[in-house]
Amino acid sequence: MQNLISFLGFSKDGPISRFFKFDDRKTNFKIETVAGLTTFMTMAYVLAVQPAALIGFGEATSLVDSSGVLITKEAILIVTAIVSGIITLLMAFYADMPFALSAGMGTNFILGTLLQQDEISFGSIMAIVLVSGIVFLFLSLVGIRDVIVTMIPKNIKIAISSAIGFFIAYLGFKNTGIGTFTNGIGLGDFTSPNVLLAIAGLLIIAILTAYKVKGAILIGIIAITILGIPFGVTKLPSQIMSVPNLDSVRNVMFNFDFSNLFTANGFILMFVAFFGDFFSTLGTVLGVGAKAGMLDEDGNLPGIEKPFIVDAIGTCVGSMTGVTTITTYVESSAGVEVGGKSGFTSIVVGILFIISAFFAPLFVIIPDAATGPALIFVGFLMIQGFQNIDFSNFTEAFGPFVMIMFTIFTGSIATGLSAGILSDIAIKVFTGKAKEVHIGMYLLAIPLILYFVTSGLV
Repeated sequence: MQNLISFLGFSKDGPISRFFKFDDRKTNFKIETVAGLTTFMTMAYVLAVQPAALIGFGEATSLVDSSGVLITKEAILIVTAIVSGIITLLMAFYADMPFALSAGMGTNFILGTLLQQDEISFGSIMAIVLVSGIVFLFLSLVGIRDVIVTMIPKNIKIAISSAIGFFIAYLGFKNTGIGTFTNGIGLGDFTSPNVLLAIAGLLIIAILTAYKVKGAILIGIIAITILGIPFGVTKLPSQIMSVPNLDSVRNVMFNFDFSNLFTANGFILMFVAFFGDFFSTLGTVLGVGAKAGMLDEDGNLPGIEKPFIVDAIGTCVGSMTGVTTITTYVESSAGVEVGGKSGFTSIVVGILFIISAFFAPLFVIIPDAATGPALIFVGFLMIQGFQNIDFSNFTEAFGPFVMIMFTIFTGSIATGLSAGILSDIAIKVFTGKAKEVHIGMYLLAIPLILYFVTSGLV
C-alpha cells in the first residue's frame, strides 16, 4: 500500500506534496481532501439549480428557444458539471489556490428568465457571456482591475449584489408557489404539497445553517426531493447513472447569436454579466484568501491576477459550451475553514464535478419545491452586504434604494441596475457633488439612458 501511495505521488515527500507546498503551508493530503469534499458539498446545489435557472422551473425538461433550438436540462447539467470541473482544475494547477468555480448565481437567472419569455435566444445569451468574459480576461491581463474598482462607488457595488439577491429570492417565492405575483403580490396556496414542502425545505436549510452544518443547502435539496416522492412531487428516474448524452449537448456547444449584442438591452446585460462576475470574484478571492491566511500585511492577495485570469477564461470557455458566467464561489470558504490551503483542495472539487456529469438523471428529477428554498436562501446570503450601505448619508443611500425597489417591483434586474446607477449619479450632480462621480460613470450613463428610451419606459 505504501508503495502504491509513493507511486501515485501521494507520499509526504512526493511530487504532488512538493508542487502544492504542503510542508510550507502546514497541510497534508487528508486535510486537503476533506476540504475539497466540504467545498463540493456546499456548492453542488448548482447542478440542481442551473438547469432550472435556464430552462425554467416545473416538470418541463426542455424548451425550444426563439431561434428554434432545443435546449434540455440534461445538456445544461452535463456541460455545467464538466466545465466547472475543468476550470476548477485549472485554478488548482495554474493559481494553486483552494478556490472552486461554477456557474454564478444571478446572471443565470436574469438571462434564463429572458430565455423562457422568448425575449432572447440561447445563442444571444452565450454571445453576451462570451463578450463579458473577453472583457474580463483583457482587463485581468493588462492589470487595470483597480481602475474598475475605483470607478464604481462602494454603495453601488454593494447594491448590485443585494439587488440580484432580492431578484433570486423573488424567483424562489414565485416558482415554489409560496408567493403569487400574477395580480399583485399575494400569498400562495398553503394546502399545496409543493408549497408545504418548499417551506419545509427553507426551514431545514435555515436550521442546518444555524448549527453550522456544512452543505446545508445541498442537504435541504436532497431531503425535500426524497420527501416529495410520496407526495407525487418528485418523479423517480428510470436510472441513477448514465453516460452523458452528447447528442443533447451539441445544441448548446458553440451556439452564438451576435445579432442583438450591441443594442441598448444587450449592453445592459453585458454590464450585468461583467460587473456581477468581476466584483463577485474580487470579493470572494479576498474574503476566502483572508480566511486561508493568504493575504499580506496590506490586506492584498499575492498573485491575485491568477484567479482573475482563471475566472475570465472559465466564462469564455463556458460560453462556448453552453454555460452562463463562471465565477469563483464564496462556498470555497467552507473548505478553507476545515484546513484547505492549496490547489489540491480544488483538484478534489474538480474531479467530483466531472464525476457528477454521470449522475444527470438524479439531478434532473429535483423538483421546484427543493430548488426554490435554495434560491431563497442564496438570495438571503447575497443581500447581507446591504447593511454596509451608509443610510445616514442620503446621497449614498438613494441610488441603492432605487436599484433594489425597481428590481423587486419590475421583476427586472437590468431595469433595477440602470435606474439605481442613474439615480446615484443624478442625486450627486444635483446636490453639488458632481466631482465625486467618476468620469467613467458619466460615460456609463449614456447607454443606460438609451436602455430606458428604447424600452419605451420614458
